[in-house]
Amino acid sequence: MQDHILKTIDFVKQTLAHAEAGHDWFHIERVFKTSQNINQNEKGDELVVAFAALLHDIADPKFNDGDEELGPNVAESFLKSIAVDEETVEHVKLIIQNMSFKNSFDDTSFTSKEMQIVQDADRLDAIGAIGIARAFTYGGFKNRVLYDPAILPEQHLTKETYKNTTAPTINHFYEKLLLLKDMMNTEAGKAIAQERHDFMLLYLDHFYNEWEGN
Repeated sequence: MQDHILKTIDFVKQTLAHAEAGHDWFHIERVFKTSQNINQNEKGDELVVAFAALLHDIADPKFNDGDEELGPNVAESFLKSIAVDEETVEHVKLIIQNMSFKNSFDDTSFTSKEMQIVQDADRLDAIGAIGIARAFTYGGFKNRVLYDPAILPEQHLTKETYKNTTAPTINHFYEKLLLLKDMMNTEAGKAIAQERHDFMLLYLDHFYNEWEGN
């Protein structure tokens, strides 16, 4: 098991060597560590959790022309290349296909304890201090304005409207980040999310005060 994990870490590090800073190896490493911590209580399949955490952003659609099948297929090919059993490969592939926030707009019948663990870990990295940093990093990458009082946040009802938004980064707090606390699956995820959620609210208070020159 440890040899497979080390090979996967090397593969991910090489593949994401030049990735955008919010979706690079360090993001993967944080999700990997958080998912392991959550799994101490949840007792999911350790190998599935590890592989899914390490490979969940191996080819993020945002950076691959919206291709939502590339990531799962790359993960599948790699895992088969290191002789991981078929059942584990298929489980990891399903997790990668279904765990992202944008897929919450679709009706999906797939879930598993392991998916819930990795999904919580990934969503936790999107909130709190690091989540704020990642939001503005990606906003800068996409050349979005920080904030425009004339552009109000939207309530996205479909995956397509969410994926195609070009709204200011502050809107992203209301359109995704502040929603994640109530979307956690595990008790550990819920506890961590509450603290990070509260920090984001405090940050927004400071942001608006400073915006007004106070």
